[in-house]
Amino acid sequence: MAYIDGTATKMPFCIDNAQHPLIIDSGEPCSIVANDSLDHHFPNWEKQLFQTMGNNLKSASRKFTSIWKLIKEIIIPHRKGNIRLNPEFFVLEDSHIQELLLGTDYHRIYGI
Repeated sequence: MAYIDGTATKMPFCIDNAQHPLIIDSGEPCSIVANDSLDHHFPNWEKQLFQTMGNNLKSASRKFTSIWKLIKEIIIPHRKGNIRLNPEFFVLEDSHIQELLLGTDYHRIYGI
């Protein structure tokens, strides 16, 4: 079940059979996760990262530096069948958000 919080939709999703909060943010061009919340959301994340060469991303009028990229299957539960996505999460070193943000990049990845 999702609910509207401002302009973002917050809903539960599963990674490796554990439930986590996910914010679907239609104003965010890419999916992001904070560096300090990797342990919570992605067990064994060290082996799953790709280096991004310190790309600068702008979000909510702030600049962030991405240090890694993580591609991980997430499952969004639905009563008519689960939705499986493999978004590319940029790991930000200077962000302190606790939830994962699913930006609009998955539209491009899945041709939506």
